[in-house]
Amino acid sequence: MEHYNFSKVTEFLLLGFQNLQKLNFILFFLLLIIFCVTICGNLLIIIVVSYSRSLHSPMYFFLTQLSFSDILLTTTIVPNMLHIVLYEGSSVSFIGCLIQFYLFIASEALECLLLTVMSYDRYQAICNPLHYTSVMDLTFCIRAVLLFWLVIFLMELMVVFTMGQLDFCGPNIIDHFFCDLEPLLELSCSDTFIMKIETLFLVIILAICPLTVIIVSYVYIIITILKIPSVTGRQKTFSTCSSHLVVVSMYYGSLITTYVFPRQQNAKTFLSLFYTVITPLLNPMIYSLSNRDIKQALRTLFNNIFHSPIFFYRAIFLPWKAKAAKIRIRVAASIESID
Repeated sequence: MEHYNFSKVTEFLLLGFQNLQKLNFILFFLLLIIFCVTICGNLLIIIVVSYSRSLHSPMYFFLTQLSFSDILLTTTIVPNMLHIVLYEGSSVSFIGCLIQFYLFIASEALECLLLTVMSYDRYQAICNPLHYTSVMDLTFCIRAVLLFWLVIFLMELMVVFTMGQLDFCGPNIIDHFFCDLEPLLELSCSDTFIMKIETLFLVIILAICPLTVIIVSYVYIIITILKIPSVTGRQKTFSTCSSHLVVVSMYYGSLITTYVFPRQQNAKTFLSLFYTVITPLLNPMIYSLSNRDIKQALRTLFNNIFHSPIFFYRAIFLPWKAKAAKIRIRVAASIESID
């Protein structure tokens, strides 16, 4: 048996966007603006839903969890991407790469499961409205989210642990802007069969099965909507799930296009931008711009914020101003009496 001497790779070099070197500064500021808007938009959704009692329903509860998932995904990918764009590449340690891969997969899996339970919520609201409040209560929502996190933690831990056992002894250059599965497996000099089997199992449980549930739910929803006699009633009912349907189409459409259809690496890199950067940016916009309840809650929140300084001034500064005026009058009267 022959023995080969090799040095184990301890860090990887992420190339990012090598074809856009002349546009690095423009791309950097564009990504920075998108990052800030994404964080602010998703935080605003969480604040508005938490602030407005009219939005304390299962659909909006899951929407806040979706915003949290988008924040997790954005903060996992974009800051390091900004460093890559600015310095035309970046090195990341092996452990750091595994952590980024874990958080990336966890946020993607959480989004899949949340979109699934949101479709189930729309199914119950439209197809079984009489039993909606008894089925979709707060206990169910909390248990569902906790179960999602538990399943994701256990399954992702299994995959990341297996990847951590792989040997990387050859090139350490990743032609991507984050530590994705396929580029890492291509660099490994170990047998990746078990890793691929675990990944396939993970994709089936956390992506394909949720997508199947979403499709079946919308089949029943569409059948129920078509039974509504009036056109206005059908349009009003369908509008309650239009935002969710758009988000599902964008999210799964970008994933399927990126990972299922074979393309060049440069094309996959730019397609990956859509579900890692653009989708978290568009999600809060889609739900806020097309939802009357959220727009009304936003107006109420902004009005209260706008009037709160005035109220604060009237409640605190005006009384002190009046007391100061009285004190000045008394002091002036005292001086006159002395004179």
